[in-house]
Amino acid sequence: MENDKIKLENMAKIQDKITQCMKCGFCMFFCPVYREIRTEPIVARGRNVLAMELLEGAQLDWKHLEERYSQCLTCNRCAEFCPAKVEVANITFAARADIVANKGLPFTKKVVFEKLLNKRGLFGKVVRLASKLQWLLPKTKGKIRHLPTFLSALGKGRQIPEIASKFLRDQYPEVIAPPPGVQKRIRVAFFAGCATDFVFPEIGKKTIDFLTSQGVEVLFPKGQGCCGMPVFGSGDFVTAREMADRNVAVFSELEDVDYIVTSCATCGSALKEGYATYLADDKERQKRYEEFNAKVKDINEFITDVLKPSSEAFSTTLPQGTKVTYHDPCHLVRYQKISSQPRKIIKSIPGLELVEMREPDRCCGMGGSFNVQYYELSKKIAEHKMNAIADTEADIVVTACPGCMIQLIDNTTQMGMPQRVVHVMELLC
Repeated sequence: MENDKIKLENMAKIQDKITQCMKCGFCMFFCPVYREIRTEPIVARGRNVLAMELLEGAQLDWKHLEERYSQCLTCNRCAEFCPAKVEVANITFAARADIVANKGLPFTKKVVFEKLLNKRGLFGKVVRLASKLQWLLPKTKGKIRHLPTFLSALGKGRQIPEIASKFLRDQYPEVIAPPPGVQKRIRVAFFAGCATDFVFPEIGKKTIDFLTSQGVEVLFPKGQGCCGMPVFGSGDFVTAREMADRNVAVFSELEDVDYIVTSCATCGSALKEGYATYLADDKERQKRYEEFNAKVKDINEFITDVLKPSSEAFSTTLPQGTKVTYHDPCHLVRYQKISSQPRKIIKSIPGLELVEMREPDRCCGMGGSFNVQYYELSKKIAEHKMNAIADTEADIVVTACPGCMIQLIDNTTQMGMPQRVVHVMELLC
């Protein structure tokens, strides 16, 4: 490729962050991908050096660039331990955006992002149609199905949760008041996210029901759409910006909302810092995004740090002595710095025993589209998590991200493990 045809606008904006890398290689020890394939060019140091070379005029083919920057989970574990505090995810997203700006998206992603995720009404209809056809996929157990051999391109043997028979948005009105006899304390808006809305509506139901039982009036605007993380995480900043603008507009129209609460770690990360960090391209948009994200709270931090309910609020239908272990989602523990809050909720539930697994914050290998593009590698990364879970002898694996749940369900099922995977909110009555 020729230099005069290359636009590196996004990387150029953060050149100071790129040159911050000391090339020490400390990141290699913490990178879950490097631990499996031992290929230095895909680790943070290798990609940062590549970014420097590109900005200095180096010529490399697009396939090479895509491979280098796509084989990253953006789990941010390297950044957490980086001596120079290099913002690795920022650099990775900027590089992906420049690749898309120059080369465009792959056809499948272009259709999914621009024609489906960006159009909530149509997306809902397509998902609803898919739910009618999912009976064609063989059942493994309960609400889990597996992909047959002819769909092996999506991951041979992959176990996937069913699409819900009734979406969350169909179960509630836009305004959900506290039940009779419970005094209203605060008003929040709920951001559901795609997985909670269409696949795990029980997470949203448990969240809304718990909040209203504690005197929270919940607004559930149906005009909300995908948070945009899969889109701007793949480098399509243009489409993601449209999605962000729409979400911000929908929630900004709500009156007297104290907070915007979400039970999805990935959505929370996108709403809190993703919009302002990656998608704000002018001062006016930056201001709107920052005003919006200042109100966003993950459900765990909202309950423990804002709502602060009495101990009587926490109850469960699980048997006394049930052992649970907690997996830290990357988008919660590293991007949002939320770790103690979900554990505090678990410990507040009478009768449950929290057994910490080895390296609870180690990435499970999901990584959004990484899990589709590099499925076998994703499974290898997940093996470490499965072994850590097995060693705890816990009855239930708890996490706070529907994306992580999909990965954990897939791998625990394939390995024949007895543990059930649930969201923190599903522990509560």
